[in-house]
Amino acid sequence: MQVLIIGDAVLYSGTVAAAMEGRFLGLPAIAVSSVAREPAHYESAARAVRLILDHIMYGSLTAVLPTNTILNVNVPDIPYHDIHGLEITQLGHEHKVEGAVAGTDPWGRAIYWVAPVGPGYDAGPGTDFFAVHNNKISITPVQVDLTSQSSLEPLSAWAESVKLE
Repeated sequence: MQVLIIGDAVLYSGTVAAAMEGRFLGLPAIAVSSVAREPAHYESAARAVRLILDHIMYGSLTAVLPTNTILNVNVPDIPYHDIHGLEITQLGHEHKVEGAVAGTDPWGRAIYWVAPVGPGYDAGPGTDFFAVHNNKISITPVQVDLTSQSSLEPLSAWAESVKLE
């Protein structure tokens, strides 16, 4: 089973983390996923990666990619000839998880997986969910800074009002 790197799942992705490490080393980096629970069309993802890497290697993509940004690429798991192009997207958002699934690791210890999420709730035009659903390769620029800029000012005002005892 493949872990999907789409929408909010980028926050939990080891693939995205590895790509970020590449950026920290000064390398252009991409995280790629074939969007399916059981992928069958790896050649589609491979061809998409080759296309993007060619543009990175020969400069046309590197010239417009900020140094603190990676590309999160999601390829629909369909034959390559059925893909309808590329779309630059933003991350969609998924429904909240309803629980956890208990299991046992290979050493007999209890482990818990976050239960599968539902369909995207913010999955409209312009999102990675929408692009892949419409048989397009989704390319989302992802940056390192996760700071909620809109929260800084109100939280700063709150922090100034708090008195330490």
